[in-house]
Amino acid sequence: MRIARFTTGEDPMYGIVQEKDGQDMVYGITGDPLYTEIRPNGTIVPLEDVRLLAPVIPRSKVVCVGKNYAAHAAEMGDEVPEQALFFLKPNTAVVGPGDPVVLPTYSEEVSLEAELAVVMKRMAKDITPEQVADHVFGYTCANDLTARDAQRAENQWFRAKAFDTSCPIGPWIETDLDPASLAISSSVDGEVAQQGTTADMVRSVAELIAEISSVVTLLPGDLVLTGTPAGVRAVPAGATVDITIEGIGTLSNPIVRR
Repeated sequence: MRIARFTTGEDPMYGIVQEKDGQDMVYGITGDPLYTEIRPNGTIVPLEDVRLLAPVIPRSKVVCVGKNYAAHAAEMGDEVPEQALFFLKPNTAVVGPGDPVVLPTYSEEVSLEAELAVVMKRMAKDITPEQVADHVFGYTCANDLTARDAQRAENQWFRAKAFDTSCPIGPWIETDLDPASLAISSSVDGEVAQQGTTADMVRSVAELIAEISSVVTLLPGDLVLTGTPAGVRAVPAGATVDITIEGIGTLSNPIVRR
């Protein structure tokens, strides 16, 4: 099931995206599906007539994983860390499909990073990998934009990773998906940058979430970004970045400098 958050010009609402007679339609639902039963509210709109929003705004945090693909670690001049590498993005970094990514004034080298994002369904603390599936709501595309020059300059990655608009997600949440072996790619103005598969993750989704839950409590709506394949590249102002994940769809965002 594809669950989107959208607006037709009025208050945002959630809806289910389904094809009908060859056209994608959005069927509005009541409330927030993370917390309430999914019930139709009578709104039915062609997908092309709505503005898609970030499918979830984390109440708490975005937990990210570094160097979870060996080829990406190698291209950055590193080895895969013995212990999983975690860092945080604030919820102010999250934007939705079509929203502009604003390059920070202090950086001249912002790179894209295509990532599978996990949306948590319920509180998770000290869970096992076998319990993870029961705590996951679904999956979406993410772009872990990184100010690479700032990352090289400091041991802490706050300036590099946490700037506003540095975490586009979307276009919706796919609730019925096996994350084990999905094609994942990125492109800049139609030119392919990354092509990989989640099968190349060093640590699986279940392993990552279980380990994260031993450090922090994951809350409903929290996001976990699971790492990026090789091929990261800088993105210039004026470009459009597409992140595509098999079984989910494509997330597109323009890059701007103000």
